Amino acid sequence: MNRQDNNKSLSLGDVTYVKRVHVGSINPNSPVSEEQQEKQMELLNRCLNDYPRGRIIGKDVTTGLFQVGDHQISMQRITYHVGFSRKPIWLTDNKIF
Repeated sequence: MNRQDNNKSLSLGDVTYVKRVHVGSINPNSPVSEEQQEKQMELLNRCLNDYPRGRIIGKDVTTGLFQVGDHQISMQRITYHVGFSRKPIWLTDNKIF
């Protein structure tokens, strides 16, 4: 059985580790820069493509509407819940995740 076949057979009962990956921000005082958002997306892609390959088992969308002076600002953060059959070693190696 190769890695792709093994990943497709991952069911919710096989999930032993869940990583929450946030993309975006809903804090108007510290918005996410493009560079930070790219890093967030890189982490999500790594969770879904590196070994052991994760699977999205849930998604939360949080939105906020803020009044800043005369302007209204709408912000959004998406939290992906990525399930793994075991905790990836590369998550413990990198302190930034």
